[in-house]
Order: sequence, then structure tokens, then C-alpha cells
Amino acid sequence: MTAPSQLRLLTLNVNENKDSTIFRLEKGWTLHFVLGPSLADKDVRIFVNHPTDPKLGPNRSAYHELKWENLSAQKSDVYDNFAEVRLVMAGSFNYYFTINKSDNVEDANGRGYFLVDPILRVGKMDDRISMDCIRCQSVLPKSLGTFDKWKDRLLVSKESGYNMIHFTPVQELGISNSSYCLKDQLKLNHNFSTKEKQYTMKDLEELITMMKNEWDVLSLTDLVFNHTANESPWILEHPECGYNMINSPHLKPAYLLDRILWHFSLEVGEGKWQSQGVPPSITQDDHFNNARRLLSEQILPKYRIAEYYQVHVDDTINRFKAAVLGGVRGDDRPDADIAIISDPSYRRLKSSVDVALAIKKFYSSQPSHISRDDRIVEACNSLRQKLNELNQAAENTIAGHIDCAVNNFLANGRWRFIDPNGPKIPKVSEKEPIMWNYFTLPNKKMTVEEEEEMMDSPDGAFCMAHNGWVMSDDPLRNFAAPGSNIYLRRELIPWGDNVKLRYGDGPEDCPFLWDFMAKYAKETAKIFHGIRLDNCHSTPINVAEYMLDEARKVRPDLYVIAELFTNSEYADNTFINRLGLNSLVREGLNAWNSHELGRLVHRFGGSPVGSFMQPPARPLMPSMAHAMFIDQTHDNESPIQKRSAYDLLPSSALIAMACCATGSNRGYDELVPHYIDVVKEKRLYKSWSTDPQKTGRGQVDTTTALIAAKRAINKLHHELGKSGFEQIYVDQVNDNIVSVTRHNPVSHQSIILVAHTAFSQPHNMDGSNQPPLVIPGVLDEIIFEAKMQHVTKVAPYKEDSDFINGLPDFTVTMKEHIKVNESSMVQMAGTDKLNFVDFPPGSAVAVRVSLTPPIRASLLQVRQLLAQFGYRMRTFSARNLEEIKGGEIEVAIARLTLNDLNRILFRCDNEEKDDGKDIGAYFIPNYGPMLYCGLQGIVSILSKIRASNDLGHPLCDNLRMGDWLMHYTAHRLMVHESTKEIGKWLKMAFGHLSQAPRSLIPCYFDAIITGVFNIAEEVCWAKMSEFVKNGSTFVRALAYASVQLVSYVRTAKLPRLAATLAPPAPPTIEENGQKIVACVSMSAGLPFFSAGLFRNWGRDTFIALRGLLLITGRYDEARLIILGYGGCLRHGLIPNLLGEGISARFNCRDAVWFWLECIKDYCKMRPGGVSILKDKVARLYPTDDAKLTDNVEQTLEDVMQEALQKHATGVSFRERNAGHGLDSQMKNEGFFNRVAVDWETGFIVGGNEFNCGTWMDKMGSSEKAGNKGIPATPRNGAAVELVGLCASIVKWLGELFDLKKFPYDGVRKNLGGGSVRVITYKQWAQMIASNFENHFWVSRTKTPNEVNSHLINRRGIYKDTAGSTVSPWTDYQLRPNFPIAITVAPDIVNPERAWFALNMAEEILLGPLGMKTLDPSDWSYNGYYNNDEDSANYNTSKGFNYHQGPEWVWPVGFFLRAKLKIASLLEPKHPGIFDETANSVKHTLTAHREHIFNSDWRGLPELTNKDGEYCPPSCQTQAWSAGCILEVLYDMELLSGKNVKK
Repeated sequence: MTAPSQLRLLTLNVNENKDSTIFRLEKGWTLHFVLGPSLADKDVRIFVNHPTDPKLGPNRSAYHELKWENLSAQKSDVYDNFAEVRLVMAGSFNYYFTINKSDNVEDANGRGYFLVDPILRVGKMDDRISMDCIRCQSVLPKSLGTFDKWKDRLLVSKESGYNMIHFTPVQELGISNSSYCLKDQLKLNHNFSTKEKQYTMKDLEELITMMKNEWDVLSLTDLVFNHTANESPWILEHPECGYNMINSPHLKPAYLLDRILWHFSLEVGEGKWQSQGVPPSITQDDHFNNARRLLSEQILPKYRIAEYYQVHVDDTINRFKAAVLGGVRGDDRPDADIAIISDPSYRRLKSSVDVALAIKKFYSSQPSHISRDDRIVEACNSLRQKLNELNQAAENTIAGHIDCAVNNFLANGRWRFIDPNGPKIPKVSEKEPIMWNYFTLPNKKMTVEEEEEMMDSPDGAFCMAHNGWVMSDDPLRNFAAPGSNIYLRRELIPWGDNVKLRYGDGPEDCPFLWDFMAKYAKETAKIFHGIRLDNCHSTPINVAEYMLDEARKVRPDLYVIAELFTNSEYADNTFINRLGLNSLVREGLNAWNSHELGRLVHRFGGSPVGSFMQPPARPLMPSMAHAMFIDQTHDNESPIQKRSAYDLLPSSALIAMACCATGSNRGYDELVPHYIDVVKEKRLYKSWSTDPQKTGRGQVDTTTALIAAKRAINKLHHELGKSGFEQIYVDQVNDNIVSVTRHNPVSHQSIILVAHTAFSQPHNMDGSNQPPLVIPGVLDEIIFEAKMQHVTKVAPYKEDSDFINGLPDFTVTMKEHIKVNESSMVQMAGTDKLNFVDFPPGSAVAVRVSLTPPIRASLLQVRQLLAQFGYRMRTFSARNLEEIKGGEIEVAIARLTLNDLNRILFRCDNEEKDDGKDIGAYFIPNYGPMLYCGLQGIVSILSKIRASNDLGHPLCDNLRMGDWLMHYTAHRLMVHESTKEIGKWLKMAFGHLSQAPRSLIPCYFDAIITGVFNIAEEVCWAKMSEFVKNGSTFVRALAYASVQLVSYVRTAKLPRLAATLAPPAPPTIEENGQKIVACVSMSAGLPFFSAGLFRNWGRDTFIALRGLLLITGRYDEARLIILGYGGCLRHGLIPNLLGEGISARFNCRDAVWFWLECIKDYCKMRPGGVSILKDKVARLYPTDDAKLTDNVEQTLEDVMQEALQKHATGVSFRERNAGHGLDSQMKNEGFFNRVAVDWETGFIVGGNEFNCGTWMDKMGSSEKAGNKGIPATPRNGAAVELVGLCASIVKWLGELFDLKKFPYDGVRKNLGGGSVRVITYKQWAQMIASNFENHFWVSRTKTPNEVNSHLINRRGIYKDTAGSTVSPWTDYQLRPNFPIAITVAPDIVNPERAWFALNMAEEILLGPLGMKTLDPSDWSYNGYYNNDEDSANYNTSKGFNYHQGPEWVWPVGFFLRAKLKIASLLEPKHPGIFDETANSVKHTLTAHREHIFNSDWRGLPELTNKDGEYCPPSCQTQAWSAGCILEVLYDMELLSGKNVKK
């Protein structure tokens, strides 16, 4: 099977700078940029500099704009927008985006980098090797000898198993012969030539090509951009390329100080200061103390270095006086103060001050009555005083710098001459000064005074600064630039053989240098496959960027490594991103013990054994830098010096087990016991001998030191990287023994290496009684076993005069590819333990372990089952990039109904228990019960732990410990006929899986569960409407609540349906041998409204029904719910609590109006939907006083008419069974209900002060607080949303009547005396429309005839109620109910007024997720709901403030729909207002999108506390919350189509 295409998603957020975050990718992958919540409403433009065609080559400044795409059918829905980059080139690439329509990177609102790894190839067939397969060895070219001998000496690396050779610079070196002091960057070192032939770079290129094609060995070398040798001919021809006294005069004081100290050192060497206690042979601290005294008291003061930073007081006073007399006006900057301005040429006493500012300070401020001459005198005196103060301050500052310089000068001398760890130089001389100079020496001997004169002459161009290293300095700062005092304070560790190069900001600042170094970079890249950027942390980053870009133009797949010493991950990542570094050098010698080395092995790559299988399409996660883990770099001392000779084998073996590139230094494998000095070493490497019997003095072979062992180790490292052993486990067995397991997650083969380290000289070489190794399967072979041994009969080490040689008295004994019974180090104990019988310090053994045949067969079965799932690439920005094949499990799931899928995916604890199968939610020890019994309950946990690979999670522990969850998952489905097939499939899959090693159970369990879950999810959406099926992930997530909350529950059935109901017939199930109707019902919310009496609420159902059932295309289920509730009509009302119709409560005034609105929506949205009006309804209560009946059927239109007529006539009744048995909190008066129509206005009115008949239905229950039996929000009178709903319904019915689709023209109003008057629906609608604004609008300003002005808290809003008889001031409260009226009946409001009111609501009520249920300025407001509180606080006790501030989610849906509808109406008058509103809506909904995707419940909550805070008593997934938000997206799509600009 072809590997699936890899897709990564990078989420963008406003003002997010990711310049220091590493994102690693590979060529051939696809990158999608997707919009985060903060950008959903923004016009985002995104730009990248990754080329669309690799032939274009890298160009940092060549940005192109990406096009936003969307696979959703809803073009108004931007939540799945993505911008695609096909990765065709390796390197470092930048992206940025803007939100102000700009294309300028300076206007970026977010930015970052992504790195694309190079593809490395070897052999004549260009076989690909991954960076994790690299085994690199460093060599010093000067130790390879003449070029004709290189091949024999480089063959050692190849035969030792390395596939990459790092050459230190091969170019012409300077006089110091340091490998990194280049004299001519474009010429091969002449020392490589022979008398017979002058070798060139062309010869080198041919050798490198041969190594790649014939040896399968790649080559890498250094690029040195920071400095060049002092004697480089080109630097003498172009001194502008260095920091000299002409182009960098700020260095003059440091140069002078350097010359003073240099001459002092010479004088010490000549014995001049011996009488003062500083002899040429410095042997004690007192000598340095005396030197300090001499420098501070006698020598330095006479050179007055501070004068370079001071003003000449008299000259300055004269210029000041002349300026005043010349009429110069004073500077008017109010906060500026007089300060010394350095002389650009840094001459003594030539600094200055701002004369205009001085005039302002000292002259203009003088009283005007004083004469001009007196004012000038006074001003000059004041200025003189100020100048003296400034000079003194400069003197003090420079004295501090010079004191620091002296300390550093002498500290360096201490290390060189008397420190036990230093070189302990015997005598000061010109060749061995106290400290090396910071600047190049003059060509002839001169005095300090002459040298000072020279730096101000044209020859000052040749007074150049040396390069060096500054400890703990900011690596991004140029320490030689103006403003830096590094040279003056002598904080540089100088490299006296070279000149620091001065590039400036770009090629225009030093054209020759940039051009010359670019040629050097390109020539190097042409020859070598990779480069090591020397001294990367000190290379100007703009220079490195430019040069690497030039190099990549020559070799696009250039492999770039570096060693960084920034001590900052931020700085490291900045270098990695900007330069496109592929690997960072990591040193094994940094580990101080085996524990630390084991930690580093684990840290530098790989995932834990048993890791979860990641999908090919997933979010792009930040990563750490790829490592080249080296046992010894060419800069390191020998580990024999630092640790012991015994440790070289085990430590190198451990490093080879790391999931990254590895490396070593020539000499390590040959046991060279000292540092091979890159400057001083003059001997040669040994060459390769093909015949160990004939190996000579200058040769090595497979028997030499570690070479055979290293070849085996390198071969193993290559296999681990190439064959997919990508998982790792490190076990610290004891203080010295470390075990590393590399595991292949496909074949499940493991390679285990155990190493006995020796970080210090071992005292006990007993190799027995070591802890045994548990073998997780069958031991196939011992790949190798090896141990370091000391041979006492061999002469000890003596340094060879011609060749770099190693310890002769240590050898390695080893065996490769043997059976366990052939081992001399280990033996099997039983079938699963490996005992170590001879495993002393310095030993290593690697074994290959496979699963047993039965386990292999079981896992093969599991993997074949997983193959049915294919690769599902549904992501945040892509849907199914690869279609699913129709496997057995998919076919089975596709046959299920959405009700069956509810069981597969969901069912909370009470719903599951309601089935009567003695099953509830699964309990995970140390975690708790799952939220759902179905797959979503497991996936909600797995999705989080998979992303972080949290194998220590309690769920993983539970899976490893036993098969309980697997049994539970299958069993709960098998006990139901409709899901039995899925349960049996899972049982079969888990049966195979249960045979696997327990460590692998979590990852395979996740793969099985996720695969089935993904199919089930897709099938859910496939069974829904086109809007959902082709919708965005947000649309689908909201529609998912339709499956989650709509299902058949035995104790919450729909009422009986009509026996003569037209097809389609309601669904049935078999229960106890009988077929029963099994209609789905809608839970108000989970987990609190899941089963029994409290599952089904009329109001909640019909507020949510349009979103969850009609928009999703579940028309049949919606029809049955509408008819079922209709059958319960009584007193003209739909039940509040359904209670299957038998226990229904008719105590709400609003449910019937939401029911009627849903009927209207059904008729309009379902093709032919108006036929529902003729559907038969089984009337449970054909009259208000009737007992439960089962033989009366009416058409739905008749039932609707009855409801409307009852309201028209007026209804007043007392609830049946009223009393504490029905409602323990309600007072007697609360059981009386009244609904009617106020025929003066057409408004629906009702309620009283003791009940609460709308959705704000909190009844007080605290005796302690005194609110028991008192509704918090009675909202009696005309509730605004009911007026709007009524207007919507009667207008629609009037239209239907005209179309002859509804048989009734209106209602009959009783006039008394037996006479009635017909009020047509058109008249009723007109009545409401003509009265609504007069009765509900609160004017923005006080009007002449205004009543109740004293009750108005907010203006420019719509009242919450009209005509409240309880508390008239409650009419004027700002609540989120009026947008409902605007949404359903926009024609009853003035659009301009409605727009203003909606904006007020947005400003005052809209929270992050919900809407405040009360204006925060209201005295009753409290935003925190706690139903458990039983305090004396009347307003909050027992949750009395349920609707007095907490933020409910479902009103947001009506609010946003209202804004869209009014914006649509205003569009002709205010062009662009709709698009602006739509963008605002998208922004608001980003919080809901984020919440639903991050919620373990996969839903939207009932409510939140203040400002979106979590509310514990709230249902965490609520039907009307998801339904109403889904309606927003649906309406926005419809309205967007209507408002498309022509």
C-alpha cells in the first residue's frame, strides 16, 4: 500500500509571532494554514516565500499570496478556510499574514517559519537516507596528508560504518595553521599538493563524488564567515572588510588600551618591571597584584583614555557663546537634558553637546530683565558647571570599563601562567604575552604614542579587530558594533590569528566581502552535500541567511548543521528558523553520568514504545531541533581523559540508539587518549589496511581498538533509522547500566541494547550478578556483544611521532549475529529472561526480539481489520482526502439508523441504565466514569491523550491491566438487536487484540475505536441534509448534537400517535416479544435531563427542533414529535413537562407558540411539508376536562386552530393535582394559569406574580432566604417573544388561508351576549404590527407623552414585557428576549430602531458564549448561578438568580439571527452592513466552535456564569444551545445568498 500523503495544519491567530517556534516538515508533504478563533471575522491575506516551483530556487524576499479555499458547500462559513502550500523545496521559509488588506510584511499581524528537511541521497542510484540514519565522523584535512593519500585514510571512516564525513575547512590556512583560520577561502590548501601535482578544488570534488557514488558516504564541511586570517591577501587589499580605525572609530579607545597592555606585556617579558614585583616568570598571585597596581596607578592614567569620551570645556563654552550671539534659538524639547555627544571620529576632547538645547536650558530660561551680557555670563557659568559634571561622569564610566579590562587582562594571564588547569607558560615573551592582543599588530615596532598617531592616519585602516568569543553574550548582538564596550572592557576571548569581518547590514555596505563570501559558499555547496556553520552563534544572522540562500541555490537539498552556545532555547530556535538549520550538534560528553546520558538518548528523538498511531492529517505541532548526537566532537577533549577508556564502547553504543543523527571524531574509535588539537596537531591519521595480517605502523584495520565494534554499532544505527524503529524506551537499570529499546510499531520487532558504562575508572570488573533483562517475546538473535578489555602484557601508550595513535593496551572482544547459546556474556533463564553472566564495565550487548507467532498472528488480524478503515484524513480544513473503501464494518454501520448510532456513539449513564440491561457508564480507576457509554465517551479521552502521547493516563493503565473496557464496549452493543452486529465485530477485533503485549493494547485499542468512531460519525452526517453533509466541520459538530440528544428512551416515550397516521409509519422495536412504537424524543440536555419524566420538555424541544431536526433533514422524526406533542394539547397549551402525555404539566405559556413556529418551519423547509397539517393527531385530552382517552383523532390543523381559538377566547384554569405532590416549591396561587389575547393590541398576555410561564421559569425554593414559592421572573403581561411568535404564526396562517392550504381564516372573539366577531389572521397580524413599536420601544430620548419615565433604566431598547401587573419596572428590564421577536417577525419592528436595540444588547448582554439574562446595571443582577447555595441572600439562594444574570447560550442564536435579518433589511439603505454583520457573527461564533470541539461532551452548555466562566450546575450539552447556533449558520447562508453584491 502506498503511504498516504502527509498533511499538517498550522492554525493562525492574530498578533501571534512564531519566529522562535520550530515547525518541521518534509518535501512532498502539504501544509494547510487555517484560521484560529481570532481571525474568523477578518479579511486575512497570507503570504509565503516557499516557491511554487522548485526551479525558481530559494528567495527570501519573493513572497506570494496564497488563495483561501473551502471544501464546505456553505460559502458564508469560513471556519474551514485553508490556504495550501505544497512543499517542493527544502530550506527555511517564512509566512506572514495581514488583516488590513495590506501585502506589506511590515504590516504583518502574525508571522512565523516552517522548515522543510532536505532529502539526502547516496549511491549511484541516489538511494534516499533519512537524517536519522546519518553516522558522521569528523576529520582534520591537514591530518590526512597530501591529497593522493586521502582516499586510503578516509577509507577508515567508510570501513568503520560511517556514511558521512565532516571535513574541517579544506582551504588555504593562515600562519597559525589553525583549521578554522582561513587565508584564502577559494583555494584548496597548498599543503595537500605534492611535488608532482598541484591539487585543486576540482580534484576534491571528484573525490567527494566518488565517495558518494561508490562508498555511499556523503561529505560535509565547515563554512567560516566570521573571520579570516590576519595575512589573507584580500583583507589587506580590502581593509574595509574588517573593523578598523577608519570605518569603526568607536574602537579607537579599545585599540589604544590594547596597545598599552601589549607594550606592558613586552616590558614584563624584558624584565623592566621586575623591580616592581612583576618578573618575566610569573608564578604567583602577588605578581599579578603588582601588575594591577602598576597599570592602575602608573601606566594607564597618563594615557587619559576618558578624553575620547569628553568635551573640551572652553571650546564648547566658546561655541555656545557664539551661537547665542549669532541668534541661534533654543531647542524647545521639554524633557531633553544635556548629554555628551560622542565625536564621530573619536578624537580626544572632541565630543560635544547640543548647543541649541544648552541655550534653552541655560540662556533662554534667564529672567528677561537681566541684561544680555549678564545673561550670557550667567549661562556660560552654568554650562561650564554642567560640562564639568558630564566630563566627570564620563571619567567615572570609563574608569569602570578600564578597571574591568585590567581585571580581565590579568585573569587571562592567571589562567595562562599559574592556573593548574591552564598551560602554565613559564615566561612572558612576545610569543607568549600575558594576554593575546585584540587588534592586529603593526608591521614595525612603534611606541604607544606612535601607534595612537597611526590610528588617526590612513594606516588606521590596517589596525583591525580580532574575532573571538564572548561568554554569555547575546548571540544576536554584534559585539564590535557602536554602542558595545566588549573590546574596551576586554570581555572577548580573542583569536589572535584572525580578523573579525565587517559585513554591515547588506551587500551594499561592503560589496567585495559579500560577493567574495557568496562565491565561497556556492563553491563549497557545489562540492559538499552538507555544511557545518562554524561559530554559528556569533555569525551575523543576516549574513548567514544570505550565504546559505546562495549555497542552496547551488544545492537545494543542502544539509546544514551547527553548534549553538546561546544558553537560550529562544535564541537557538531563532537561528534554526532563520537559517534553516537541519541538525544541532549535541555532545555526549556533556552527560555527567549514565542517567544523564540515558536522558539525552531519550530526549533527542523518537516517541515512546506503544505510542498512539497518528493520522496522516493532523495539526502541525512545535518540535525541538533535530540532533546530531556526537560521542566526541573535534573540539572535545578525549573521553579517556574525562571518563575512562572503558566507557568509550558503552557510551557510543547508547548514543547510537538515539532516534537522530549520530557522529564521532576521528581518533575516538582508535582510542586516542588526548585532544587532537585543531591548531597544533601536525601528525597524520593512519590509513586503512585491508589485510589485518599485514597492517603496518601507519595503518589500522578491523582489529584496531573500537573499529569493529563501531562498525557494528553504526550498522545498527542505520537499521534503526531505515527500518522504522521509531519508538524508544530508556531504562536506567542501575547507576551504571542503561537499557535502551527501539521498537518498530509496524513489525513490532524490538532491538534492545544494554550498556554497562564506566564514567570513572572502574574498581570492580566483575561482570556477573547484573540485573536480568526481561525479553518481551522471542529472542531472535544477539546482534552483537562486545566488551572493552585491558591487555596488561602490551606496552603502555606512547605518542607516535608521525601518526595519531591510540591506546595499544585496550582491545574489544566481540561477536556478531549469534544465537544466545553461543554467547559468552548472557544466557537465557526460562523463556523470558536474559541473565548477564559476564557483563563488566565497558560492555554492551544488543539483541533482536520478535513477538511470538501466536501474538504475531493476532496482531496481523488486528491490522487487517484496521485496513478496512483506510486513512481517514478528515481534518479542520480538509474533509475526506481519501475515500473510504466499503469494508465489512462500514457496511454494517451504514445500515444503522441515527437512533442506533446514538447508542453506538453516545448514551450517558442514566440513558444506558434506562435500557434495563444492567449497564451504566464505564468507570476508569483514578479517573472516574466516562461521560458517555458509547464510543464518544472513549474518544473524548483518547483524542486528548493521543495528541500528547500520554501513555501514563489512567485509561491507558486500565487497558494495559485488563480487557474490561474492551469487553464492556462490545457487550453493551451486543445486547441490543440493532447494534449486535457492530458489537460482535468489536468483540472479534478485541479478541485478537487481547493476545497482544499489554504495552501495545492502548495504541491498537485507540486505532480500532477511532476507526469505528470515524465511520459512525461519517454515516451520521451522510444520513442528514445536504446542508450538513456538505457543511463545514462546525456545522457538522453542531448537527452531531442531533444524534447525541435525540433517541429512544424507554422511560421517556412520545405520547401515543394516531392509529390512522399516514406513512411513513413510526419506528418499532421488539420488547418482551411484542412490537412497540419506539419514537425518538429529544433530551433537553445532558446529563441532567436524560431519562424519565425530566427528559422531555415542550419548550426546549421546540426551541431546538428547527436546528436539530429540520436543518439536519430529520423530517420524519420532527413530524412525529410535532404530532406527539400536539396530541397532548389542553387548555390551548402544549405541555411543559411531557411525561409521555400522561404526566404532562401545562404550566407554561410559551411552549405552544414555539410548537406552532416549528410547524410553520416544517411546512416551509420540508418539500411538501404543508401536508403535515392534514396528519392525524391522537388527542389524549379532546376537551380540557376530559380524562385520558385513546379513541379521538383530529387533523393537526384542527388542533392548531383549537390552540389559537383558546387563546382568543381566553383560558383560565388550575393545574390538575395541584399541591406539593405536583410541585413542592410552588404556592397555591401559582397553580392558577391564565392566558388570553389583549384585543386592544393583539398581544398574548397571561401569568401572575406566583408563577412563571415563560422560559425564565425559576421558582424560589429557599425558606432561609424567604424566596420559596416566589418566581424570580414571573414576566406576566405580554412577554415580548410571545408577541413576536404570535405575529409570526398568524401572519403565516393568513397567507396559508389565502392559498387554500389552511381551512380557518381566523378566530372568534366573544363580544358578550352571545355575539362573536371574526378576527381574521391577517387582521390579528396587522393589529400586532401596528401596536408593537408603541408598546415595546423605549425611546432613545424622553418624549412628551412618555409614561413611567422614572422606571426607565436603559433607553433605545425593546421592553421585556408590556403591562406587567406585578412590578411595572420589570417591563423596562433589558433582557435577551426581544431578539426572538425580531427574528421570527422582523416586519413588526422599525429596522433602524431594532438595529440600535440589538447593538445595545450586544454591548451590554453578549458574553463569550452566552447572553446575560439581565442587564448588569439592574439591582437584581448576579452572574453566578449556584443551585446548591442555601444562604440568606434572597437574590441568589437556591439559584434564585438562574435567569438574573448568568449567560445562556441559546438566546445567542436568536440574537445573531436577528442581527443578520435586520442587516439584510438595512442593506439597500446602508450598503455593506450585511457583510460587516456577517463577519461580526462569524467572530462571535468562534467561541462556540472552539468550545464544541474542545468539550468532552461534544456539545454546547446550557449556560455559563459571568463572562463565560464555567458553571458547574449547567448541563454541558444542551439541545437548544446547539440547535439555535446551527440555525445562525443556516440563516446566514440563506441571507448571504440574498445579499450577494451584483
